[in-house]
Amino acid sequence: MSSDDERSDEPGAPEQLALIRETVRRADVPRAKPRTWRGAALAGELPVARVLVNKGALHLDQYFDYAVPEELDADAQPGVRVRVRFGAGGRQVRGGRREGGGLIDGFLIERRATSDYQGALAALAYVVSPEPVLGPELLELSRAVADRYAGSLADVLQLAVPPRNGRAEGKPSPEPLPPPPVPSPGTWERYAQGPGFLRALAEGGAPRAVWTALPGPHWPEEIARAMAATLASGRGALVVVPDGRSAGRVDAALTAVLGEGRHALLTADSGPERRYRQWLAVRRGSVRAVVGTRAAMFAPVADLGLVALWDDGDSSHSDDNAPFPHVREVLELRATHGRCAFLLGGTSCTVEAAQLVESGWALPLRAERDQLRIAAPLVRTVGDGELARDGAARSARLPSLAWQTVRDGLRSGPVLVQVPRRGYAPRLACERCREPARCRHCAGPLQAPDQRDLNCAWCGRAETAWNCTACGGVRLRAQIVGARRTAEELGRAFPAVPVRTSGRDHVLDSVPDQPALVVSTPGAEPVAEGGYAAALLLDGWAMVGRPDLRAGEEALRRWTAAASLVRGQPEGGTVVIVAEPTLRPVQALVRWDPVGHARRELAERAELGFPPVSRMAAVTGPPEAVAAYLAGAELPPEAEVLGPVPVPGAGPGRPRRHGDAPPGESWERALVRVPPGRGAALATALKTAQAARTARGTGDPVRIRIDPPDIG
Repeated sequence: MSSDDERSDEPGAPEQLALIRETVRRADVPRAKPRTWRGAALAGELPVARVLVNKGALHLDQYFDYAVPEELDADAQPGVRVRVRFGAGGRQVRGGRREGGGLIDGFLIERRATSDYQGALAALAYVVSPEPVLGPELLELSRAVADRYAGSLADVLQLAVPPRNGRAEGKPSPEPLPPPPVPSPGTWERYAQGPGFLRALAEGGAPRAVWTALPGPHWPEEIARAMAATLASGRGALVVVPDGRSAGRVDAALTAVLGEGRHALLTADSGPERRYRQWLAVRRGSVRAVVGTRAAMFAPVADLGLVALWDDGDSSHSDDNAPFPHVREVLELRATHGRCAFLLGGTSCTVEAAQLVESGWALPLRAERDQLRIAAPLVRTVGDGELARDGAARSARLPSLAWQTVRDGLRSGPVLVQVPRRGYAPRLACERCREPARCRHCAGPLQAPDQRDLNCAWCGRAETAWNCTACGGVRLRAQIVGARRTAEELGRAFPAVPVRTSGRDHVLDSVPDQPALVVSTPGAEPVAEGGYAAALLLDGWAMVGRPDLRAGEEALRRWTAAASLVRGQPEGGTVVIVAEPTLRPVQALVRWDPVGHARRELAERAELGFPPVSRMAAVTGPPEAVAAYLAGAELPPEAEVLGPVPVPGAGPGRPRRHGDAPPGESWERALVRVPPGRGAALATALKTAQAARTARGTGDPVRIRIDPPDIG
């Protein structure tokens, strides 16, 4: 006989158990499952909670009111995560509470005394955590981002607030440290306005600058000193970099300048628990300096005094999740709304950065030419004429100048060889002068998908009598590149020299200061200790000839990033680029004038109505859905619709990229362009049309992207 049976035979035991069961059954307490809080008393003050539910549908982009039970009164504060019942409708009302619906996450936005809704309210199911993670400033920023990109607030908050980690949340954050002393200018003295910029930050000012950094290894330390100057004024600082390698370099520089415990590193490589713990330290005010990758653009830094962005042309700064915000635009919003300083830096210059200077929103921060001649390597070019006359280039597809540069460089250190990525498809250009072939109607790039018929990739119009507007030529050309074989030829030519590779599958962080050939794809170049002795930039046509409006700008950005890793000309650093010397990006590299190249590109885009001077949106989806969406959207009168044109799908055996049509489906894309100043109206019209479409639930969905990074 068990002990339970023995206790059940005791006198009065059955009567006591029955009495307990009856008391519990008749007790007027809220039920636990489902948590409707039926009959439970409401909070004495502010019994209504305004909640943003985690539904990204545009027609649900609003706040919903819920009742606050008395038991949740203390924890249900603005900014906390909650769980609510959603989707029951107004029919299931019992005991003054709306019931039913599925549990869904949300954020408590505010507490109110009354509700605008006249019917019965559902009650908060429970508070996930009493930790407030959504402050007023982050909410205001997220709403501004959602409106600018025609998206929903819930989708933006998915990007802005990291997933909860209970273990990290339960640990206290360290006490904040006092402001550090004002740092010395250091290498900022190489720039005429550099010390003044740091002085303005230290004095609590809000300067805005577009910084064209000198080549070399000093930019992480210069960013760290700018952040230290901001912290010295008692304010916070935030810097966003394109990848974890760059974040690690700035992290090390910040530790050297500030010491331990004064900044947080927010990258995906940190892991969910450590990253959330660092994020909470920032949210709680324990840390006021943040360096991180793309998601760190929303970091809730207290009393923000500086937002900085490095290399804004990198594609990783554009989010691939709805509503597809770009880090540069988000930091511009933070600088404007928060009235803080803004620093946009890079070794190159994008057209958007040039526009910030041209409009007067920011000031240029550049070094004088004498400083540039010290820091930059010597750049030499090899064009088609030299290749045609060069016997070595015909046999090994590598010019004699490149061979000589590699041989001389290997005597004193490593040599970098930049090889274009596989899959770059060249656009068409004039065979005589290399001017890109563009449509006479909308200035979009021309293409020949079937190798015969010529048409526009934007508006789809056929082109039957093309001629070059620059030289009058009538013949077109495209370039076919064999990058892998070129790298193999280098390895065979120098059998006694180690060859190291860095690319998508395996990216090196750094290489020692020893003779070696380092073959890298663009963006994966490792840093060499002491700098590379030389660099080869091979197959320049593969980058300049891509079917993209930004092809020249992107090629110059990739080249300057690689050349910046080479020693300066006084130390013997040499860069050889295999590309036609007359091309504008090549000339800009030889002169090391990315700002001049960006300004000229900006002037041409202004004349043709291209972004960033105009605002543009891409509407992508099945042909019938795109046509129905555009027909129902009340676009601004100035809007111009280009296309639609077919969207190419992923080739056999190749991974599907973002924006490609699903396998087996045919999608189309239309571009909607508006003049300057009408971007907000365009975003509102597209968002309204999308919300009406999703509310009806009819037709195939379409994808909306404001300011698409790739428009052909």
